[in-house]
Amino acid sequence: MLENEGKYIFGVCKVSEKGQIVIPKEARKLYQIGAGDTLLMLGDKNGIALVKTEVFSAVTDSILGGINGSNSNEKPE
Repeated sequence: MLENEGKYIFGVCKVSEKGQIVIPKEARKLYQIGAGDTLLMLGDKNGIALVKTEVFSAVTDSILGGINGSNSNEKPE
């Protein structure tokens, strides 16, 4: 594994005939990914990224909390 200012290269993964990949052990340890965890796959024209759904949920809850008025800092009208 190579690291530079919080950016990592974990190595090369091969895709199986079933479309499966193995997440390198170092990445699983660093990001605390274990058996049964669910990951959200995001992508754009440059590639793909995997994010633990619990991390993504915290971000969306934060964003949606501000949109729907459930922010605890807001005063009722």
